[in-house]
Amino acid sequence: MMLRNETWIVALDALWANKVRAFLTTLGVIIGSACIVLVVTVALSGRRYVIQQIEGVGSNLVYARLDIDPNQAILLEDQLSIEDMNAAKAGIPGVVTVAGTRGAPATVNAGSVQRNVNLVGVTEGFQQIRNLLILHGRFLDGEDISSHSRVCLITTQLANFAFPFTDPIGHSLRVGELSYTVIGVFKERVETFGLSEIQDYSVLVPFPLMKYYLGDSAIEMLYAQVNTPEGVIPVTHQLQALLTSRHSKRARYAVMNLSSILEAARKIALALTIVLLLIGFIALLVSGIGIMNIMLVTVQERTREIGIRKAMGARREEILYQFLLEAFMISGFGSVLGILIAVAIPVMARPWIPASISVSVPWEAVVLAFVVSCSVGVFFGYLPAARAAKLQPTESLRYE
Repeated sequence: MMLRNETWIVALDALWANKVRAFLTTLGVIIGSACIVLVVTVALSGRRYVIQQIEGVGSNLVYARLDIDPNQAILLEDQLSIEDMNAAKAGIPGVVTVAGTRGAPATVNAGSVQRNVNLVGVTEGFQQIRNLLILHGRFLDGEDISSHSRVCLITTQLANFAFPFTDPIGHSLRVGELSYTVIGVFKERVETFGLSEIQDYSVLVPFPLMKYYLGDSAIEMLYAQVNTPEGVIPVTHQLQALLTSRHSKRARYAVMNLSSILEAARKIALALTIVLLLIGFIALLVSGIGIMNIMLVTVQERTREIGIRKAMGARREEILYQFLLEAFMISGFGSVLGILIAVAIPVMARPWIPASISVSVPWEAVVLAFVVSCSVGVFFGYLPAARAAKLQPTESLRYE
């Protein structure tokens, strides 16, 4: 134990005697370990943000629509219906909520100005399925749907257009040939940029009222929400089979889910993480080569010191242990300093990061950076340490 303590003291004294050289050698380890922590943190935070954005559109969703063949006439019996929606809810295990939508272009008058809007008839479960955020008022309930109430919800953009500087709740809004009472103002929790049925200027009305505009009660898009992510794929197949069994053989239905998009996002994030980690490992590799070069120079400069220690009875293992310890101290100190810098950067950058993005340093990244940095230091420090341990005392004492 005394020999080990003495080896630690000798190693510290040797590093302290060459402070500038030791610090410059440590810089590579600092940069490499900080890169590893930051890369893992950015990759995991980015992956989490992308997945949250996709799931914000609607988690565990399966959606279906009629796959229209331009060479065939569209028959009413082939279109999706409320009965199909109810059958999916009752007949497919794991489905917790269903909803149907049907859209049509319409116009809204605000004073003397007319605006084109997207009129969407929705069923009761649409808010839950699409994660709509109700800013004022309420969503459509079962009574509104069953009684064909002339009530509607409008987007924030349409509310600002039709009712500037006024609370629109309770006011009348004329959409096409019908007038509605505004009961709510909403927005998408996650923007779909017009790729869904929700546009910037949209009006949501009870689904049965779409018959007045389009002449039938067909569903354009049928949504089913599954209770677990694992159930999305089975429910997709079951919904496809259900729709096929309820309609003629000529009808084709596109049944899709967000699993493929989520999986693609995960793969992209993984590939990005691997590429960035390789960059961090290359930085550590370069720093390891620097450690080896500096240690080789150090061994050559301290040849006479090594000869004196061996002449006084120091064993080969003690010399090897001393130089490995110096390499470990350089890499260990560098990794700790790099980790501290990497942890501090997200904290300092927090005011400039959007609130929707959560950035937290995972403990796995800290452990990985420390272990890899120390391993690189010891690995590249072994050759100089082994060379020092093999020096002969008589030759070392004659070295000038």
